[in-house]
Amino acid sequence: MLKQHYSRFLAQHQGQQHYACHSHHYWPDVTREAQLAYWDDTARYVDDKWGYFFREKVPAVQAHIAHILKLPDAAQLAFAPNTHEFVVRLLSCLPSSRKWRILTTDSEFHSFSRQCLRLEEGGLAEVVRVPTQPFTDFEQRFASEAAKGGWDLVFFSQVFFNSGFAVRDLKALVDAVPDADTLVAVDGYHGFCALPTDISDIAGRAFYLAGSYKYAQGGEGCCFMAVPKGCELRPVNTGWYAEFGALHSARSNQVAYAEDGLRFAGATMDLSALYRLLAVLDWWQRDGISVEAIHGHVQQLQQAFLAQLDEIGSPLLHRGQLQAQDLSHHGHFLTFELADGEATGRLADFLASHGIHTDYRGNRLRFGFAPYHEVADIDLSALKEL
Repeated sequence: MLKQHYSRFLAQHQGQQHYACHSHHYWPDVTREAQLAYWDDTARYVDDKWGYFFREKVPAVQAHIAHILKLPDAAQLAFAPNTHEFVVRLLSCLPSSRKWRILTTDSEFHSFSRQCLRLEEGGLAEVVRVPTQPFTDFEQRFASEAAKGGWDLVFFSQVFFNSGFAVRDLKALVDAVPDADTLVAVDGYHGFCALPTDISDIAGRAFYLAGSYKYAQGGEGCCFMAVPKGCELRPVNTGWYAEFGALHSARSNQVAYAEDGLRFAGATMDLSALYRLLAVLDWWQRDGISVEAIHGHVQQLQQAFLAQLDEIGSPLLHRGQLQAQDLSHHGHFLTFELADGEATGRLADFLASHGIHTDYRGNRLRFGFAPYHEVADIDLSALKEL
């Protein structure tokens, strides 16, 4: 029961049901205090703030994330304002002398899918997209395609944004890639701080990307990438953070990179988001809040939501439209596939007019659940009016 910790956001939306937390998660109250603390520290340190941030705040957040993900070495984490910045940095490591071969899925988030389309349009890459549906054999089909080898980049999501379908065996997909020089990246944004996740067995081979905007509840602007230990890649897309700590060293004819995850860092960013994320993770640690407990709570909410939907029996929104394979291992939102985008938009608008806020992608309507929800909050009676 964590609702009281979100009092400022909830006060602005009284009488409303917010089911878009998979997209825009409410921030807990501790993040407001963190935002002010960032301002105060900036005033206190001014030009020396970067040293303070990287000496005190960055390692603290790295330690929390490493604990949550069972990452063996927290120093392998780099930060950026968004995950797309990391994607571009990974692409800049690929050979420039030929067309790239990229293996991915048909259900990646817009930034990555758009980037792939643009690479194809520019004649820079050949992209193979494995359909996620049917979900029942997706992992086998993807692993089979990966095993063919010859890929420059293999990129897939832990939890797919347009369905909530979650990969069960990340290691099997990573291990299916036969070529050691192939870059393997997992988009973990819809998994981090939602599904209990252990990346210790893939951390030495795959890059793992996520951030604070969704279930980590720190808001936009603080994303991270776990870089395999011992990685010696030298991204062409690089910034001064990538050699932080060696700025006063003599320059040579070769660009220097950090020996840890910071080699994939970029340039100056607003670290207030990192402060907010740190405040959330400090709060969780202080009060004994775990990802496992939050996940269990969300699963209860999902079952209560579906039970109420069954009871109402609406022909326009029902369990038969649910895009899911196994709700015991599923993302923190439920996705319903409707007839078409127009019908989906009309239903979303109708629900919003009754204080039920959700979102949709094409003909897929998504309902997300969060720690600030309680079973008693769920009220779908408006569907009876349809």
